[in-house]
Amino acid sequence: MDQVVRVTQEVLDDAVGRAVEAAVAAPECGAVVTFRGVVRDDDGGRAVTSLDYEAHPDATAVLQKVCQAVSAETGFRVAATHRYGHLEVGDVALVAAASAGHRKEAFEACSLLVERIKAEVPIWKKQQFTDGESEWVGL
Repeated sequence: MDQVVRVTQEVLDDAVGRAVEAAVAAPECGAVVTFRGVVRDDDGGRAVTSLDYEAHPDATAVLQKVCQAVSAETGFRVAATHRYGHLEVGDVALVAAASAGHRKEAFEACSLLVERIKAEVPIWKKQQFTDGESEWVGL
């Protein structure tokens, strides 16, 4: 699973999504919930053209610890891959997945995972706006 749980510059395409889902799949799990964080064209009423994500060199290790902690806390399987570098509107920045016996637990575990990734993994984003201005988020 460590090959799936990572921070990478690679494009997060459907193959990556399937790999993250496969990392959490198990015969006893009747629900697999996948979240894809996609670059949107608006933030707070301002038009966004692109994002630039920067990641600390330890970001993958922190992401792995977050996944392990959420799994231990919930008792469910979770995995995630986060992209860094330059992303355009529509690009996938994060793929996260959780599996459980039932959908409610899988949704809750996936939501917890995404919130913890946003709070704990040292990744920062710089938003580029159509007016030429930019701003860092999450510093």
